[in-house]
Amino acid sequence: MDQSGGRGLPRHVAIIMDGNGRWAKLQGKPRQAGHKAGADSVRAVIEESATSGIEVLTLFAFSSENWKRPEKEVSFLMDLFLRALNREVNLLDEQGIRFRVIGDRSNLSTKLVETITDAEERTAGNSGMVLQLAFSYGGRWDIVQAAQKAAQMVADGQLSAEDIDENIFSQQLSFSDLPEVDLFIRTGGELRISNFILWQAAYAEFYFTDTLWPDFSVDSLRSALEDYANRERRFGRTSDQLEVKDAKA
Repeated sequence: MDQSGGRGLPRHVAIIMDGNGRWAKLQGKPRQAGHKAGADSVRAVIEESATSGIEVLTLFAFSSENWKRPEKEVSFLMDLFLRALNREVNLLDEQGIRFRVIGDRSNLSTKLVETITDAEERTAGNSGMVLQLAFSYGGRWDIVQAAQKAAQMVADGQLSAEDIDENIFSQQLSFSDLPEVDLFIRTGGELRISNFILWQAAYAEFYFTDTLWPDFSVDSLRSALEDYANRERRFGRTSDQLEVKDAKA
């Protein structure tokens, strides 16, 4: 991650796409209608992000906690994701976008896992923006599985417990090969991060908006990017230190 403290375009944008259910309720429609409408916003944000030059876009599509929702809604979301992936993978590939899914796949159907794997393999050689979907994902799960990997390395004699530092630990996380999150967006008006990318967003800039996800447009994204560009990222340093560093650059 570039920790220059400079302004400009974020390398990695992460979004909690919240508000589908409330949008549907306001429209007098079932929750499923909100999820379908939200899919249009997903497509628009992906295209705008890729065009803008963002390197990584991570979308929180289904959390570890979402398994607790009514079975009918969970089943609908699984089917919606499967159909959307089958429908959109060709376009993603044509646009040079590299597709990835992060999360615990143990609860997913065999068909869904196979479809995800096929999409990842098909787009693996693309050099454009990386699109990550956090699906059956939780930040705590990510940290726990990283700890388990590190513990196994100790048990196997690959390293000692004293060798484990932030760098080694972070290498065990879901997307250690990608830049950490620069801009963290949450739609829908809630002011919490809901167990999303906890470690990787340690120095992210947060942007909360009341806009419900189905209403989050290209202009909405541009507003968030403009807000980000006007912030000063200090990473623990002072403004004076950044000015000295910029002057030497």
